[in-house]
Amino acid sequence: MNLKERVGLNIQETRRAKGLSQEALADAADLSRSYMGKLENARNAMSLDALESIATALSVDPQELLRPRN
Repeated sequence: MNLKERVGLNIQETRRAKGLSQEALADAADLSRSYMGKLENARNAMSLDALESIATALSVDPQELLRPRN
């Protein structure tokens, strides 16, 4: 699994655990819903600014989104 896939799955898993839709997370992170979908599906790379915005919107440390998956 590459880093884009890992981060995308971690975002998706954390978002779902918090009961958020892609649209709600995208709004909270000031990103478009389509861009959020592309990130979750590893179709786009993200900037550190986007990673930080998503982590803030999810109330997690950005490192949590980079963590290895089991």
